[in-house]
Amino acid sequence: MSAWACQRGVALGQQCVKEKSNEITAIPLLLDSLHLENSLVTLDAMGCQTKIAQHILDQKGDYLLVLKANHRHDYQTVKSHFLAGNTSYPNAQFLCSDAFEESHGRLVRRRVFVSQDATLLAALSHWPELNMVLALESIRSLNGQHKVETQTRFFLSSAKDDPVLLALAIRRHWAIENNLHWVLDVTFREDHSRIREPNAVCNWAMLRKMALNLLGRDLAKISLKAKRKKAAWDNDYMAHLLQGTLMR
Repeated sequence: MSAWACQRGVALGQQCVKEKSNEITAIPLLLDSLHLENSLVTLDAMGCQTKIAQHILDQKGDYLLVLKANHRHDYQTVKSHFLAGNTSYPNAQFLCSDAFEESHGRLVRRRVFVSQDATLLAALSHWPELNMVLALESIRSLNGQHKVETQTRFFLSSAKDDPVLLALAIRRHWAIENNLHWVLDVTFREDHSRIREPNAVCNWAMLRKMALNLLGRDLAKISLKAKRKKAAWDNDYMAHLLQGTLMR
């Protein structure tokens, strides 16, 4: 399990998950290794637990958690609050932002709905310092196809920031998949590693993240794979990376 700073684009830490354990027990250990004051922590459905939310607050941070159907009562409460009548579309009265994006051959419309309704927050009062509930509706279509896909996700947050900024944080959350895990797999071929000894696995995972952080600070317009090769061939370039010098 890894922690990723979306704004800085660096890996902050990691916590090995024991074979017979799960992420729920590893998350608090990882959080303890981080300085969270005045930070917004985003977690997927696995981390949507009241104890983890309180753990973040105790470290003077704020949480933004994905609420899934495994929290049956809370999920139904939030869903029925946002959805208009018997439709599958959120009620327009809660709309706070509506944006379109066209890239990679697809058109996506993202609508963010926010509620700080006192009755709703009271029904969810077991979530510590809950300040707002959000719904994110994604409507996606692919160029040249008539199929349209719609998905609505719900989030709980203790933050008092502008809901538009929280919507941006929701999007940035997936940077850990695209900018960390995918890069470690494709550029560093982490999934192909034959290392099996537990301590060695953790150590090599940490070294790869350290290397990724250093390479990410180099502003040269070449791929990470090319930067790795250049560092292996050019001792001066390697020295610059290790010294934290920004290369242009």
